[in-house]
Amino acid sequence: MQVKKQIMDMIKNGDLKVGTKIPTERVLSEKLEVSRNTISTAYKELEQDGVLKSYQGRGTFVAEEANPWKAQNIKEKIIKFVDLGFEEALESGMDADEFVEIVLHRIKEKKDMMSKMTAVYVECNEEQSRMFSKQLSTRTNMNVVPLTIKDIKEMSRETESILEKSQVIIATFNHVNEIVELTKRYDKDIIGVAINPDLETIVKIARFPLETSFGFICMSKEFMFKARGALEKAGLGNIDIEYSNSNDKNELKRIISNSDVMIVSPGRYREIRELAGEGKDIIQFLYGLDDGSVKALKSKIVELKGNR
Repeated sequence: MQVKKQIMDMIKNGDLKVGTKIPTERVLSEKLEVSRNTISTAYKELEQDGVLKSYQGRGTFVAEEANPWKAQNIKEKIIKFVDLGFEEALESGMDADEFVEIVLHRIKEKKDMMSKMTAVYVECNEEQSRMFSKQLSTRTNMNVVPLTIKDIKEMSRETESILEKSQVIIATFNHVNEIVELTKRYDKDIIGVAINPDLETIVKIARFPLETSFGFICMSKEFMFKARGALEKAGLGNIDIEYSNSNDKNELKRIISNSDVMIVSPGRYREIRELAGEGKDIIQFLYGLDDGSVKALKSKIVELKGNR
């Protein structure tokens, strides 16, 4: 359990990114000074949880963000906390109605607090930044302002003002490390969220004949690895597909020319459409915010606010 927690903490903190090859069982057992069997068991359990992915002859890689909120029997755990609170209230002489009133009042306080908070959501492209910001605003009741990584790198006065006024910065896990470096001087809490592939995107890809050749273009290795894993989970690991995050125009033209259908991340769509022309089928590989991740985000926001 300790080894699993260490690995999951490294992923959550960004020390291990999606697509990163992790140490072999032998290397990690020597480093942590525990038996190789212990490491092997931890790796197997993390692979069963979907956090790690092993490839024969290549090693073991981080397959997705470590999501501690995906705990088993979460409803039962919350009920136990409620029972403990209720028992404490009764022992102190409080009746049931008073207890319910306190709970409802506390929840209202927390919701009001969230509504007064301003957060910044950062993505690599404007389209996803706006889309996920809108989703977060609706689901958290916060005022969430969209920014792109390019906005932060260029750092206009408007962007600087937005960051200074925000209480927290939110980004997908694969961008957290970069955002931490770019916003160091603002001393803001930075929280990562997970995203899941859009089912309609997977269905579009699956409808093409088996002999179809695909080209996949995105911005980062992390996005590429996640997309590959999503296709494998959907039973599409055997399709003919070439992955790339290259910016070289000649290389992109070669991939487009050799592919029947192009699959692109939203941030590369316009560029690939211009290079490919209107005759080429292009599918945007879309993602949506993970439900559990948003719940964990709201919990973290309340926790951060409560510590200040």
